Amino acid sequence: MTGTALVVGASGIVGSATVDALLAEGWQVHGLARRPTARDGVIPVAADLQDKAVTAAALADLRPDAVFITTWLRQESEAENIRVNAAMVRHLLDALRIGGSTQHVALVTGLKHYLGPFEAYGQGALPQTPFREEQGRLDVENFYYAQEDELFAAAERDGFSWSVHRPHTVIGMAVGNAMNMGTTLAVYATLCRETGRPFRFPGSPAQWNGLTDMTDARLLARHLLWAAITPLARNEAFNVVNGDIFRWSWMWERIAQWFGLEPAGFDGSVEPLEAQMADDGPLWQAIAAREGLAVQDLNRLSSPWHTDADLGRPIEVVTDMSKSRRLGFTAYQPTDDAFFDLFTRLRAERLIP
Repeated sequence: MTGTALVVGASGIVGSATVDALLAEGWQVHGLARRPTARDGVIPVAADLQDKAVTAAALADLRPDAVFITTWLRQESEAENIRVNAAMVRHLLDALRIGGSTQHVALVTGLKHYLGPFEAYGQGALPQTPFREEQGRLDVENFYYAQEDELFAAAERDGFSWSVHRPHTVIGMAVGNAMNMGTTLAVYATLCRETGRPFRFPGSPAQWNGLTDMTDARLLARHLLWAAITPLARNEAFNVVNGDIFRWSWMWERIAQWFGLEPAGFDGSVEPLEAQMADDGPLWQAIAAREGLAVQDLNRLSSPWHTDADLGRPIEVVTDMSKSRRLGFTAYQPTDDAFFDLFTRLRAERLIP
């Protein structure tokens, strides 16, 4: 099956990978962003989903068969996260209702479904790992739940099918993305190599020693497309991870080797990247100028706050993929290769030296 797709958040890590997957399969792709960037094969749609009237006007003549929601806006509190992000989904689906063409809507959320929002991340009574879709919601306000509720209400009203996709930390390519561990670690490694600072794991003993998994944006994009065209996957929520598990005590050395670094020993203390990199803006600017890099603003490349949140968790996080496997999605991606592919692309596009 091919058709017309609308990718919401087309310039982000997940959105851009989804665009790639759709184009490869012959879909006509419209890419929505607040400030769309030109891209071959993609019809740009400029809209701020916070503005209902602007969204309705931007989508008035669009008739997508499938819609992929891969965006959110971080706010200062979870109450504001709920208000803003629920409204964005509502405004989008209200605007698409006019055309009446939408057959399927996919929503990307994440493992904060099981771990809780930023304000209560990894706290309280959490479900056992590995996380499974039937474990349901925590008894706490969460903007992911609010987004889902908007999706479910619109699907019941308008008759389209839906899918919800819950990746773990996503590895992929985007500049200016709020949650970007892969590029953040690449920048950190570059700074350590430049200055001779130790390449030290910044997170918790639980993450260093415990099992974990991650999600390649390319695999997530394939999962989004699979759910949109697979009848058995309709009206279901899915975890989406690469399929391997690892310990950061192993992965950290693999990443260090790629950058020609010797990994520092881990003594169990937490040294967040946000503090380590707080004063590195001028240094990165100097490196970028010397090496002819495409982006000199460190804040556009790295998101240490989010990497710290993931690597600083006090609990082990492993995700079950049995539901997707039973329904026929069998794609697999080694996580170390996902990092290495990203680092290679960052270097090729002159984002790191």
